[in-house]
This record gives sequence, C-alpha cells and structure tokens, in this order.
Amino acid sequence: MSRVKRLITAVDIWKSFKIGSEEIKALRGVNMQVFPGQFIAVVGRSGSGKTTLLNIMAGLDKPTAGTILFEEEDLTEMSEKQLTEIRRHKIGFVFQSFGLLPLLSAFENTELPLRISGVRAREREERTREALEIVGLWPRAKHRPYELSGGEQQRVAIARAIVSRPSLILADEPTGELDSNNAHAIFGLFKEMVRKQGISVVSATHDSTLLGMADEVKEIRDGQLLDEAKLGRRYRD
Repeated sequence: MSRVKRLITAVDIWKSFKIGSEEIKALRGVNMQVFPGQFIAVVGRSGSGKTTLLNIMAGLDKPTAGTILFEEEDLTEMSEKQLTEIRRHKIGFVFQSFGLLPLLSAFENTELPLRISGVRAREREERTREALEIVGLWPRAKHRPYELSGGEQQRVAIARAIVSRPSLILADEPTGELDSNNAHAIFGLFKEMVRKQGISVVSATHDSTLLGMADEVKEIRDGQLLDEAKLGRRYRD
C-alpha cells in the first residue's frame, strides 16, 4: 500500500510578534498533519493562536521558526507568485464575516475567483453551478446577499471557496455570526463535502457543540496544541 500524501505538515512551528517592546509568542512549537479527506476542528479561546496557525498553513504568514509543508513543498521557500498560485487553485478560505460583494448575485459572488483566474465563460458557468448545487443554493443563484439569510450567505461564501476545486478549505470561525441551527448546518456541510468531494477541511472554532462532527479535534491553548491524550472524550460526548 502506497504512503498517503500529506496536504499539510507543520513541524515545530513558532510565531512571535512584537508589540512595542513586548514579544508575544502566538505559536509555540506546533506540530500537526492534515491528510486528504480529513475534517479537523481546531478549538481554542480567542487569542489562543488559531487564526495565526491557519494563516501560516495558507502561506499568508511565515513562521518565526519551524517548517510548514504543503503537499511536501516548503511554503517558506516559495515566492509570492508561487504562494498566490497555491492559494488561487489549491486552498479555499471561509471567514467569520461572509465577505460577499453586495451588488453581486450569489452566482456572481461564487464565480468571482474563476473570473480572476481567467477561466473561460462556459467552464465558469459549469463550475459555479456545481459549487452552488453542492451547498444547496442553486435555486437562489440570482439573489443578492441582502436577499439571503445569514446561513445562506455563509453557504455562498463556502461555494466561492470550493469553486476552484481546491484540495483544502481553511475556515476561520465560519459559524461565529450564525445561530446554533445554522452553525450545525454549516459544519454538517463541511462533513458532507469531505465525504463526497474528498476535500480536506481545517476549521477553527470556539463552539464546542460542533466538535463531534469533525474527524479530529485539536485544542490549542496559549499557542500550543494539547496532547491527544489530554483531550480525552471532552469533545466527543
């Protein structure tokens, strides 16, 4: 049996920031792997390092020390052009704020990354429809954001993230502005995408009620991932 290729390999990742004369250690020796077809939830309080970890995984930020590999290639050694290509084609992003353009329809918001990438019109239409069907919003394709509920807007944001057919979705508090029913629906959608489309999802969250839906739960505290043994069954019951 051949070895499964890892999407993300984080080895002893440290990240420090200077605030005035004070040095803040946002990440302290983080080790983590993400494999194809995994749904991983990273849980922790505000300021624990979740967003910093996701930004480093995306190549949006560089670690102070350590190695971060995407598909076995070192992100820290890539040019900005190479990083842009990876983010454009292989990594999708979902944020707490939906970030939809208010004058564009759900279809046009979803299609936008393909326009930026220069994809031809016919293929844009096919892939945009596919993405909206995956999130269950094709019947609402012509609606603008103000005509959609919060949950529907987040589904459009997810469709926009998957329209380029990435291998990895990084979601930073994607349910932070949603009620509990919509939050469960969004995490359920992630789980379904992992199962059906084979996309890997790493989602940061502070909502412990959602964690039982993930394949793995990683808790981050003061910039460090807790040992798996220490997690016990806290997030599985």
